[in-house]
Amino acid sequence: MVPDYVYKMTHAIREAEPRDLIRLEDIENKADSLFLERFQPESWRLAPPAQERLIVAGYVLVVAEVLGGEAVGFVHVVLTNEVAHLEQLAVLPSHGRRGYGRTLVEAAKQEALRRRFSEITLRTFAEIPWNAPFYTDCGFVETEPATAFHIDLLNAEIKAGSASYGRRIQMVCTLS
Repeated sequence: MVPDYVYKMTHAIREAEPRDLIRLEDIENKADSLFLERFQPESWRLAPPAQERLIVAGYVLVVAEVLGGEAVGFVHVVLTNEVAHLEQLAVLPSHGRRGYGRTLVEAAKQEALRRRFSEITLRTFAEIPWNAPFYTDCGFVETEPATAFHIDLLNAEIKAGSASYGRRIQMVCTLS
């Protein structure tokens, strides 16, 4: 049986498949172009190879315009014993503002709930409209890092200099 979160409007959600691997990198790099335009950094790290996403404990869901279609966005959720963490959300800019991101977030939340997590977390930029304000609309609220996993993420961001692009925050959504 197909879970009821698979369909949202005309969007089709499915687990990432081997045929999506190259596409995931392309989607993330194109989505990052919005950050590049905004921040104009001297250098920017390209998306990691998609294979790396699939070997980390968790799941990758893709969204397409039609069931079985080519991915236009994806969400990557990392799972630990204690945490479901939305690691990456990316949608092709050419498909932006059509509900694909929101559909992916909702699917990620439903899958985390199905896997018996009571909440899902993420880290994001506080003032960028398509970051914290978007996630607030999706039911997330700002919180402080409390687990070793989240403190490690914070420390990695500090080391990478992410704060130079604006305030970074952690957010959580209680699942029900």
